[in-house]
Amino acid sequence: MRRPTVRARLVALTAALAAGTGFVGTALAHGGSLRAASGSMSVPTWLFLLTGGGVVGASFLLASFVTDRALIRAIHDWRRVARAPLAKLTTATRLASVAALVVVVAAGFVGPDDSLRNLAVLVVWVGWWAGYAATVYLVGNTWPALNPWRALADWLPSLDRDYPEKLGAWPSVVGLLGLIWLEVISPLADDPRLLAWVVVGYSAVTLAGALAFGPDPWFGHVDPVARVFRYYGRVAPLRYTDDGLQLRPPGAALAEPKLVDDADEVAFVVAVLWVTTYDGFVGTPLWGEVARPVVNAGVPAMVVYPVALVAGFGLFLWAYWAAARYARRTADTYLTVGAIARRFAPSLLPIAAGYHLAHFLGYFLSLSPALASALSSPSNPPLNPSMLVLPDWFGGLAVAFVLLGHLLAVWVAHASAYEVFPGRLQAVRSQYPFVVVMVLYTMTSLWIVSAPGAEPPFV
Repeated sequence: MRRPTVRARLVALTAALAAGTGFVGTALAHGGSLRAASGSMSVPTWLFLLTGGGVVGASFLLASFVTDRALIRAIHDWRRVARAPLAKLTTATRLASVAALVVVVAAGFVGPDDSLRNLAVLVVWVGWWAGYAATVYLVGNTWPALNPWRALADWLPSLDRDYPEKLGAWPSVVGLLGLIWLEVISPLADDPRLLAWVVVGYSAVTLAGALAFGPDPWFGHVDPVARVFRYYGRVAPLRYTDDGLQLRPPGAALAEPKLVDDADEVAFVVAVLWVTTYDGFVGTPLWGEVARPVVNAGVPAMVVYPVALVAGFGLFLWAYWAAARYARRTADTYLTVGAIARRFAPSLLPIAAGYHLAHFLGYFLSLSPALASALSSPSNPPLNPSMLVLPDWFGGLAVAFVLLGHLLAVWVAHASAYEVFPGRLQAVRSQYPFVVVMVLYTMTSLWIVSAPGAEPPFV
């Protein structure tokens, strides 16, 4: 049976997201009390854009001088392994994570209505998605040992039905875009009760899927959270293997072959990059200027948001595949466009990680006192939780995180090129289109980071 084309999948994706609009209430502009707490930056936009594009371009030129394959391979093959019986701790960590999941749901239902005092809201958004997610790409992926849904699925029986191989990773693409759409369109960061119901719904769907197909197929193919953390973990320097705890240069694992096996996994990598960009874009003044006239013309906000989400994803995916097509021409290679796209897709992950850190570190630091207060007294947190006020120079760190992510991406693409192409000039020329795309991604990310916070355009 012939697999659906990328265009057909995008059409199906649009329909799936549009079908969900009926389950969400009033659209908010992703602002909320938690979003407003993260602060803004005061670095000139032109400095962000010119510096970012110039640094990425210059880094490619510098990397082009490193043409010794043995040296590149030695850098990526360097590793240190320490014996660490961490597998013995998995049972304890999973028990703790399941208990934490129960506490989060309970706090969402019975805790304070104020999002800055509610343990569920602070743990999910500040502690988990902002703080913990950063440790996955900065340190290592500990999610397999902490995933409460995987723990419950392993403890429950399974029907072990065959997973439809033709679906591949596309359900995880739909799931990731759907979760981000739900986060943006609904007041999940402000309504603890709604957040608790979403966690309960996510738990029900996840456990039902694992019951039907088994934990390995479900968390390997379908679950978007597990796949995001699995890919982010390849950026990190630490990785737990059968040999023990392995230390490697950051991003070294991204240059390994067959990390991305098909077009569906390419789409997921691009989706990881896009959703963080979209998450920041809908909080900029430009989004309000573009979306408000459309809504005023009678188009429901719940239609505008998912259309923008899918359209932006399609644009990012098209740009990446266009780069792969031009890379085949510039490299003058017999490799197919698909093979090139699969081989270079992992180099986008450091960009996503760098932008995630730039977007969420200030958010995490500013709200960490409120999180600590809620953890110390879940049932009766302080009425006026304290927050850190970040200095103006903190915006410079956000620039640095974005740029470091792109610099690592350039190096990973460079190392991958020298593994794929036999000729040195061929390897360098193959990177031209991808560097152009990376520069555009860089300038887009830096523009969003530098944009001032906007008031919600829809209420």
